[in-house]
Amino acid sequence: MSEERHSQMAVHPLQVEDAGELLKRGAVVRRTKIVVVVVLVLLGLGAARTVVSRMQNTQELQAGVVERGRNYVKTTLAKSSEAGQTIALPGTLQGYTQSPIYARAGGYVKRWTKDIGARVSRGELLAEIETPETDQQLSQAVATRQQAQSSLDLAKSTAARWDALRKKDVVSQQELDEKRSASDQAVSNLAAAEANVQRLSQLQGFKKLLAPTDGVITRRNVDTGDLIDAGAGGGLARALFIVTQTDPLRLYINVPQSYAQLIKVGQSVVVTQAELRGNKFDGKVARTGASIDTQSRTLQVEVSLANKDGVLLPGAFVQVEIPLALSRSLSIPNNALIIRGEGTMVAVVDDNNRVNIKPVQLGRNYGVKVEIMSGLASGERLVLNPSDSLSTGAEVSFVAADDDKVAKTDKSTGDTRTSKVSAKP
Repeated sequence: MSEERHSQMAVHPLQVEDAGELLKRGAVVRRTKIVVVVVLVLLGLGAARTVVSRMQNTQELQAGVVERGRNYVKTTLAKSSEAGQTIALPGTLQGYTQSPIYARAGGYVKRWTKDIGARVSRGELLAEIETPETDQQLSQAVATRQQAQSSLDLAKSTAARWDALRKKDVVSQQELDEKRSASDQAVSNLAAAEANVQRLSQLQGFKKLLAPTDGVITRRNVDTGDLIDAGAGGGLARALFIVTQTDPLRLYINVPQSYAQLIKVGQSVVVTQAELRGNKFDGKVARTGASIDTQSRTLQVEVSLANKDGVLLPGAFVQVEIPLALSRSLSIPNNALIIRGEGTMVAVVDDNNRVNIKPVQLGRNYGVKVEIMSGLASGERLVLNPSDSLSTGAEVSFVAADDDKVAKTDKSTGDTRTSKVSAKP
């Protein structure tokens, strides 16, 4: 447009300086718009991030509340015993025969020939006793017997003469009967004197103490010159010697009444001693008392144990392990039981992870496990260490162990199949 035209329209033409100023202003406006747009975008992103973060926090909080509201439990399965039970009972070893030896004749110990630990045979000499009083009594008894014999001879000859006189009617019948009676009395006196001699002679035979059986001398309570009184003296401590047969050994155990029916004569047992670690000795049930003791409610059982090497010593404290027959009943851990006022119960988890509190009847207690007589079926899942707040209908979560299996029976084929059970989330 020409300057004349601009003049007619009253518009002044732009100068070069003014055009440059306008261009600068336009650039500033554009930059300002860009900055505003960027700021708005950043604010929008920040707001969106805040909203998303709050939504995530809300979801995490809700998930945490749900997670903390769940009951997590540890479970096990009720199943039949896979092996027979074994009970361990204490016992004390005894010699098969243990013979305390007392003096039958009183006197002084002349000598002893065997000390403790010596192995002796039956009839072997252990000690000799001097019995001066018994010897004197025997001499007196022999003299008395001789007197009785002389009196008997005189009485017999007198009775024979009076019998001849009676035939001639020189003496009366009464006198003859008296002489015959005197002869009979002399016979009795001689028999009494003879019996006394025999008694003292046998008593002299006890001057030698002999071993009554094969075994080991486990105690010697005498020494040379000791004064010995005849008889037991009222206790085992007065025994001169004790001879013990160490092979075989025997021991007695008291089996609780709940296991009494499972003990059979000839049943094998395992004997262990704490001091002989790693060693096990096989024994057998020799006999039982065949009755329950009313005081302890136990059955006395005798176990016979071979001891050829002499490793086991009489008097030692041992443990006897008795394997019992396989039990077909269910057994569960003791920590699955709930003891309440209503009785003994268990917490069963169903397929919907709901708890059902059931009463059960207990049988034998195996220590770690207990036998269930009724109230529970095989394969049911039980809560271990149930809390007091656990009640019927409560929902729980659990994690199945690797060996946590349930045997399921196909009713159509009768086959038994085993499958792992996994917990529901």
